Amino acid sequence: MPDSRVPLVEVSDLKVWFPVLGGLLRRRVGEVRAVDGVSFTVEPGQTVGLVGESGSGKTTIGRALMKLVPATSGSVKYDGREILPMSERQFRPFRRRMQIIFQDPYGSLNPRMPVGSIVGEALEIHFHKLSSAQRRERVADLLRQVGLKPDMMSRYPHEFSGGQRQRIGIARALAVEPDFIVCDEPVSALDVSVQAQIVNLLQDLQAQLGIAYLFIAHDLAVVEHISDHVLVMNQGRIVESASAEAIYRDPRHEYTKKLLAAVPAM
Repeated sequence: MPDSRVPLVEVSDLKVWFPVLGGLLRRRVGEVRAVDGVSFTVEPGQTVGLVGESGSGKTTIGRALMKLVPATSGSVKYDGREILPMSERQFRPFRRRMQIIFQDPYGSLNPRMPVGSIVGEALEIHFHKLSSAQRRERVADLLRQVGLKPDMMSRYPHEFSGGQRQRIGIARALAVEPDFIVCDEPVSALDVSVQAQIVNLLQDLQAQLGIAYLFIAHDLAVVEHISDHVLVMNQGRIVESASAEAIYRDPRHEYTKKLLAAVPAM
């Protein structure tokens, strides 16, 4: 269980720079500063929205927290423990507690595996003492939890709609009972009506399970409905940080005002 006395996730001066290579010898001639000195916290059970245009660095932050891309410098503490210097073996227990839902629900699912195996794979790794019957029942429960039917276990990803595939991705993330999920633009590839269903599902799951989210999006309208706190990102830096209510009622930064002006009128 998370320690309620400390932030669940504490990011301090995080930098992720990618080298730029040039010349015949492909030497380093510069760097792309995808994330350039970012700091924020996520409390247990809280949703922090991270919003910005494509290329602003927000997805890189999510991947750096999950150690899917290496950080150049800075600090990331999870439940009070520094995780960036950890080896993969040391980080493995945290990988169960931290999960990610990807933007492309089809590209993130193995097309050669049935849904039961996709969702159950993590159970084999992290809960290896479960019998095959217990794993199957757990997968059935997870599918019910995200609004799918257990008899869909034998189907393959191509047999589902985009919204259903994202539900499968959510079930896979939930399988290992995480405290924290990075939601990396989880609705941007979906129709507007389906977006609302997925956002509502994530909110319901948070209410039931107490999960914290880092909800990454480029659409402030989506972020408004799910976030407690909003970080606005531009060119690798956080330019505004405030409660969701304050961001929408009284935006301070010109970039935030620009993003709000781009939200379609309802």
